Amino acid sequence: MKKKLLLLLGVIPFYTINSCSKGMAEDPDPENRNIQLETYPAACRCQPADTSIFDPTCLVASNAQLKVLGDGFSFTEGPAVDKLGNIFFTDQPNDKIHKWSANTGAITTFLTGTGRSNGMAFDKAGNLITCADMHGELWKIAPNGSHTVLVNNYKGKLLNGPNDVWINPKNGGLYITDPIFPRGYWDAGDPRQQGWPPTHSEQAKTGKGGYVYYLAPGSRTLVRVTTEAMGWDADGWPNGIVGTPDGKKLYVNKWAPDINTAGTWVFDIKPDGRLTNMRKFIDMGGDGMSMDERGNIYISNSYGVTAFSPNGKKIFNVPTGGGATNNVFGGKNEKTLFITGPVDKLTALKMNVAGVEKF
Repeated sequence: MKKKLLLLLGVIPFYTINSCSKGMAEDPDPENRNIQLETYPAACRCQPADTSIFDPTCLVASNAQLKVLGDGFSFTEGPAVDKLGNIFFTDQPNDKIHKWSANTGAITTFLTGTGRSNGMAFDKAGNLITCADMHGELWKIAPNGSHTVLVNNYKGKLLNGPNDVWINPKNGGLYITDPIFPRGYWDAGDPRQQGWPPTHSEQAKTGKGGYVYYLAPGSRTLVRVTTEAMGWDADGWPNGIVGTPDGKKLYVNKWAPDINTAGTWVFDIKPDGRLTNMRKFIDMGGDGMSMDERGNIYISNSYGVTAFSPNGKKIFNVPTGGGATNNVFGGKNEKTLFITGPVDKLTALKMNVAGVEKF
């Protein structure tokens, strides 16, 4: 989920339900005027303590403010929630995975030497599935820190660098995004190594070869599920990914220098894991995504975290003062939104809604 924020590091991207009647309101951010808003009148009285938070539908808990849980990192990414509500997140430049404890609030180092892991998610068995882009691999990390490489190629060709992962809760199938973001830490002679902007990929004859892939339960062979035949433009950077808890819909966004034109798409998931019925969800793109119990989609990018209702209406924004790379719901009651952003921090915001990504 590497974005222009990584330029700072010399590496390229790197409610409760209320009964108020719905109305339309103007977004305070002039750059988002083209995005339709779903809001509620002021009578809802749900203004958060932090007045910079846009929250007309009362998603944020009363008097909540964005809280810094830890800082001093180089580039935080990939937050994932385990069964107990603990949050694991990566610091990719330092090749570490850290753990925030739901019991104590302490942050400790879970693992050093992670294959430069980026996006992550927990499976039902308690293993941490990570996008390890050092050698273009997808890892399964056991609770003791040992790992297995699940896949490292598509049809014998090196992956660009898996970026984010979503696990279908119905069958355990894995979906990954695979954009090309050249890394300074890749080995000399790595065929992916190139300048910015990237112009070639092992996964395409020309262009960036940015696709979404599916790994069926028990399989070691990736299936490409976004194709030009369905209208997918592979000369871009697929990035964040999240699906519905019923396993029927998948959302994929793209990163671009102008995130307001990068776009987010939604697909229907077929029984065999393939995708169909591709359609544009919203114009905004970005980085990592999560979903709450109402089906709202939370997108991380340079605006912080912005949420959209299932019909594409903007209903929430929390600025972080330095953008965001990813987000996930967690904590003991799943009603805290954890944000990797700004990139040197892990932050959190108490919510009235719960997430859906904890197995």
